[in-house]
Amino acid sequence: MMARNKPLAYKLRLIKAGKSNKSVPAWIIARTKGKVRWSPKSVRAWRTKKLKD
Repeated sequence: MMARNKPLAYKLRLIKAGKSNKSVPAWIIARTKGKVRWSPKSVRAWRTKKLKD
C-alpha cells in the first residue's frame, strides 16, 4: 500500500517506526565491547518488514 493519501494512524506508525530504527548509542556499544550494536526492535527494513496498514 503506497497511496498518496495515507490515514493519520498509519502516518503516526511510520513516524514511530522511523524513530525507533536507529542504532544503539555509542557509549552502550563501548560498554558492551561491541556485542550490542542494534536493539531487536530497530532491525526493520522498509522493503521486507511491513507495518500494519
